[in-house]
Amino acid sequence: MYGGERLTYGDFARRVDNLAARFHGAGLAKGDKVALLSSNMPNWAVCYFTAVVHGLIIVPILPDFSPEELDMIITHCDAKALCVSDKLFSKVSKTVVDKLSIVVRTKNLGVTGRESAKADCRPEDVPVPDVRPEDTAAIIYTSGTTSAPKGVMLSHGNLASQIHMETDLFPVYKEDVFLSILPLSHTYECSVGMLYPFSRGAQVVYLDKLPTASTLMPAMQEVRPTVMLSVPLIIEKIYKSQVASRFSKGRLKKYLYSKRWFQKIIHKFAGRKLTKIFGGRLRFFGIGGAKLDEATETFLRDAGFPFAIGYGLTETAPLIAGAIPGNVRPRSTGPVLKGIEARLENVNPATGEGEIVVLSPSTMQGYYKNPEATRNVFTGDGWFRTKDLGYFDRDGHLYIKGRLDNMILGAGGENIYPEEIESVINSHFLVTDSIVTEDKGKLVAMVHFNREELERRYHDFREELSHKMADIKKDVMNYVNSKVSKSARISDVEEHQAGFEKTPTQKIKRFKYSMARKPKGEE
Repeated sequence: MYGGERLTYGDFARRVDNLAARFHGAGLAKGDKVALLSSNMPNWAVCYFTAVVHGLIIVPILPDFSPEELDMIITHCDAKALCVSDKLFSKVSKTVVDKLSIVVRTKNLGVTGRESAKADCRPEDVPVPDVRPEDTAAIIYTSGTTSAPKGVMLSHGNLASQIHMETDLFPVYKEDVFLSILPLSHTYECSVGMLYPFSRGAQVVYLDKLPTASTLMPAMQEVRPTVMLSVPLIIEKIYKSQVASRFSKGRLKKYLYSKRWFQKIIHKFAGRKLTKIFGGRLRFFGIGGAKLDEATETFLRDAGFPFAIGYGLTETAPLIAGAIPGNVRPRSTGPVLKGIEARLENVNPATGEGEIVVLSPSTMQGYYKNPEATRNVFTGDGWFRTKDLGYFDRDGHLYIKGRLDNMILGAGGENIYPEEIESVINSHFLVTDSIVTEDKGKLVAMVHFNREELERRYHDFREELSHKMADIKKDVMNYVNSKVSKSARISDVEEHQAGFEKTPTQKIKRFKYSMARKPKGEE
């Protein structure tokens, strides 16, 4: 724990044995569910391994689910045990807690609320069950960008095969030091940032605070990680605040920064500083979970920063494709992992784009208690439908265009992918988030502006900004339309002051904004 306790693998094993005795004493047996609701800490991993090693099914839950969703998930998965951090315990209703056999505090692994049935149960009394590859190891509830959360069932075989494929993609050694900043309940961090380094005997350092600049900077300087995993938002913020914004003030700076040769020089210089900020030892900075905007990707490539790109879903545990540092192609997620087959269905002959379907040893067993949803995501021959549209280049590198459900059909029959336009909008230094929707045949961008940056630029903020907002919107629209195809040009920019409602994985709940747009003035 950064700034806290340090565990050896031996210490870790003893905690697993002791917690297993508590579970056994409370009457838990193979196949029972253990819900895990906690911020990142070494004991999060202790709870996870205690469950899966002893044939129990772990149910990691994202901390940002609402109290109602938490109750629903714990009830829906039939949990008999709950491992929970003190801060999050209050979000679970007493009605749900009273139905559990045991509640464990992740802070100290002590039992809260009630004593287990056999408090004197010893580690040596715990039977070791026969756990098979086809047994369910985890149920992970997706964050519901387009619907209510669904429980993804992953087997021991799914997770083990994922680790083997990651080893082929990028070797990790016991000397490696991971700095873990993403929620462990997210499949990306859990598989690549916990299971994989644990399997290699590497060291993982957990950060218990949000990865803001003020918390990350000292941690990276002290930990000096060799491996980190991130979502695009973190590195995009660094680029926009430290590089792009500095060359958006003044005509001369703007002009120079618009020249590619000048950009490369600045990016190379900034890259050296960035490497030092990250501690100077970083050899792998994995980016996944969403699309990285083009301007940030260009900066990272020019800077010589060791970034990697990955693509996958919770349902595939998660990686499907990946490109390691030095092998990243612009806008591509890299080739599919060794051991996975992928093809395109319903291909558009004009563009070569189609839905990506995969056959992977890491593909889920199905959605828990939802056979209809399970049937809908598999083809007749058993391949998994990702619902992502994309294409492959001649060398087998995969390019993601957007979600099948989000695609907009243009007036001329063109396929328009709002995610691609949003990536350009979000690369503007004044923009935090955006959603592109269709309104009467035209594309409209709903934009949440970076208020901090606006305040820095306009001293008499309220009065001056009210006069400037029309110009700011126009500037954003011109910026975007100069970088996208004719069919993808936006016709209007609307400010969304309140920010967008997001899922626990910080993805915008698109369905709330795309299904039916309200007339102006009614937001």
